[in-house]
Amino acid sequence: MATERHIYPGGNTPKGFHSYYGYILGQREANRIVCIKGGPGVGKSSFIRRIGEAFSENGESVDYMHCSSDAESLDGIVLRDRKIAFIDATSPHIVDPISPGAVDDIIHLGEYWNEEGIRKNKMNVIESGERISKWYGRAYNYLGAAEKLYDNVAAVYGDAIESAEIYKVAARIVGKELSHKEICLRPGNIKKFFASAITPSGFVNYLPSIAAGCKKIYLISSPFGASAERILNIFAEGAVYRGFAVEEYFCPLKPESKMEHLVIPELSLAFLTANDYHDVEPWQLPESAEEIELLDMSDLASESMLNGKKNLMNESSRLCDLMMRKSIECIAEAKKEHDILESYYIPNMDFKKIDELRDEIIAKIREQEV
Repeated sequence: MATERHIYPGGNTPKGFHSYYGYILGQREANRIVCIKGGPGVGKSSFIRRIGEAFSENGESVDYMHCSSDAESLDGIVLRDRKIAFIDATSPHIVDPISPGAVDDIIHLGEYWNEEGIRKNKMNVIESGERISKWYGRAYNYLGAAEKLYDNVAAVYGDAIESAEIYKVAARIVGKELSHKEICLRPGNIKKFFASAITPSGFVNYLPSIAAGCKKIYLISSPFGASAERILNIFAEGAVYRGFAVEEYFCPLKPESKMEHLVIPELSLAFLTANDYHDVEPWQLPESAEEIELLDMSDLASESMLNGKKNLMNESSRLCDLMMRKSIECIAEAKKEHDILESYYIPNMDFKKIDELRDEIIAKIREQEV
């Protein structure tokens, strides 16, 4: 069954821009990876989007890779049936060919610009880029403060939830979903992404879409500060040791350590975590879901311990939310400045030739057997 998914391969985090672009499509699994180069406003997102839509409309499975710095833009697509990826390979998520010719190609849309026209705005381009960097620096400082405030609440939940309770839940799910699978000599592949992002438009997520095609979904309710990461880590490890490929989706506040969602495509199984920043209701889940099991992390916590730290939790949550929103304001200012930067390039592009190139590429791919 053809599916359409929406994923963030990178995100705005307390550590700056965090890239998981290297996981979009592996060298060994890919038939082709096309790196798109060029400056702001040269049409990379539209170029990528229209290729994806051409194959989505033809009933093929496509993953749309979204940009965390512009909710309306794409940074890549994966034609899953054909194992072909097109990736925006420019800063801040620079991607260079690893196996040129054998797997990777480069398309440079700078070949279709009027360089003389752009050079006339040299200082404007440089100064605009500098202002963008400063706005992002401020945004990441706010996110750093938000992370520390989140840690206050997470520490309370860490004390209020016994590890034994976590292991009981994890063991039950592993037993139910993996006990009939043998340990494999070759571990499964791991991919890492984000399913939600802190964008100029606020908190944006595509949670239901990452589970597209899955028949079984665990929907985890996780109050602010409570985390299902230990359950997901245990299950992911069990799946990998049994040879299954897994997709791990991380929290933008904890991009390297806090897994929030997990998809195991070969098992048609997904775990989705819902909270105030990325809520999802059972009725929003994909039609493919034949079974939905609800898990509530607050059921595992000692209510008396939570009540004893209620003021700390409320204050930290409130301030964390404030820092997050201040960060969004800065990212929005960076987006406004980026729009100005694009205005120096757009009038100097030959978009007609770029459209012709895109149509030529689509036609060549269609000639190949799936």
